[in-house]
Amino acid sequence: MAAVIGTNSGFCASSPSGDPAGAEAPIDGNARAQKDTSPAGNNVIIEMGFYTGQATEESDFEVGIYEHNAGDDNPEALVGKSAATAKGTSAGWKKVTGLSIPISAATAYWVAVQLDDTATQTKIDYSLDAGEKADDKTVQTTLTDPWGVSGGSDGIIAAVYAVYEAVAAAVTIKAGIIREESLNADNEIGIF
Repeated sequence: MAAVIGTNSGFCASSPSGDPAGAEAPIDGNARAQKDTSPAGNNVIIEMGFYTGQATEESDFEVGIYEHNAGDDNPEALVGKSAATAKGTSAGWKKVTGLSIPISAATAYWVAVQLDDTATQTKIDYSLDAGEKADDKTVQTTLTDPWGVSGGSDGIIAAVYAVYEAVAAAVTIKAGIIREESLNADNEIGIF
């Protein structure tokens, strides 16, 4: 298996499972964002996470969604993020549930993760793909808003994902008064 957009990276219809078995890059003390296009329809992000193949010391992580800056092809303003969440000490998928981050249909975004430093290096899985783009920033203790200057950009697919769920379209109801005028038995105009 590998890191694949729509399966275990970027926007996914369900939670990924299994080891992506990709190459690995340091994530502790860093932030990494994967560029992807959101699905069609009205959706909200309900879960986010990343994969690490290492069992390392306890540390907190954050996940979030950034707007896309078409001018420099990098993450821009933070749309929403999780609170700091304990990653645990085992290898595997690290996730945050209970999110409610609205996204627009068919729009470029960046799915991001930041992990606090661990004594033993923690890594994130990825697959090489020159047609995709991931940005990173070193020495990070939170997902910043805005993203700022990237430390590097790579043609990779990082194992960081966001599960989306369809939401009903907003309905607008306009209130009004219906008025009917007519003559009564005494030839008087009345509103009924």
